[in-house]
Amino acid sequence: MSHRPIACSLPETQLRERASGLLAQLVAAAAERRLTDEGAVLEFATAPETAELLYRAVVAERECCRFLRFRVTFEPDLGPIALEITGPAGTREFLQATLGL
Repeated sequence: MSHRPIACSLPETQLRERASGLLAQLVAAAAERRLTDEGAVLEFATAPETAELLYRAVVAERECCRFLRFRVTFEPDLGPIALEITGPAGTREFLQATLGL
């Protein structure tokens, strides 16, 4: 991963809208939320709308937070879905502040 600044490129107004809209929905939908050394993991129960919410959130965040790495895991037998968000040093703190984790 190339080194990118740990910052969102959205203007402050749009960042607040995203944090209170799409990102708030994502965090609220998570059955489990935990910080890791490199970022965070959100775990979701399997539901048809979960995959779409994850897709919309990841696509949107890839545009403005280009330092983030996203890994989505769908467990077998309709098990939970996990979203792992990682990045360079400082990502954990950024996610704590942005997502309220």
